[in-house]
Amino acid sequence: MRLKRLFLMDMRFQAKYGFYFLYEALTIIYIAVLFALPENWKEKAAAILIFSDPASMGLFFMGAIVLLEKSQNTTCALAVSPVHATEYVIAKVSSLSAISLVVAAILALAAGVDHLFIVLFGTFLSSVIFTLFGIIVATKIASLNQFILWTVPIEAICFVPAILHLFRITPAWWGHYPVNVCMDMVSGRSLSATGFLATTALTVVLFMLSRFCVLKMWDRMGGVKL
Repeated sequence: MRLKRLFLMDMRFQAKYGFYFLYEALTIIYIAVLFALPENWKEKAAAILIFSDPASMGLFFMGAIVLLEKSQNTTCALAVSPVHATEYVIAKVSSLSAISLVVAAILALAAGVDHLFIVLFGTFLSSVIFTLFGIIVATKIASLNQFILWTVPIEAICFVPAILHLFRITPAWWGHYPVNVCMDMVSGRSLSATGFLATTALTVVLFMLSRFCVLKMWDRMGGVKL
């Protein structure tokens, strides 16, 4: 019940601060870009657009979300409430993943890509990974400028290899790199068992780290474990 309330609270928070309006506008722009491209470019263009924006929105926006929560004392209230860090993390991941999946589905359909289920599953995994990265960084920063600086290395190790892999510039064994596995799925390709295990392992590690970072953030605000 607490998890449901946290999820709905996050959805209302995102609606209040214009997340949905922003992605309505961006989706229209992206669709216009896709329709303007030659047919043989659309599939890769859709993969790049999905991976670099809706799938990774948690990395870009989590700093602003957590800083707004801090400024409104929402984080302090959560720290002394019965809410568990696990529920907090799951609610954040779920609410942002929901937006990611809707936008990704629209873009994939607009581009006429095959294997929609694989694309959406890849989008979901990507969104989870990027949002967890975003939570880890956001719990440690005091300003939006700090957040942007801290996420630059993450962007470098995630986006550059994935884009290179999409165009087959990297060696074949790079296909097991978790973000490259996600890019494969976002572009409609099936994944290997090794790649899936590597991606799952990374997700579990990031989830545990993000939960620990949330607890530390609450402790710094005077919160206690209940």
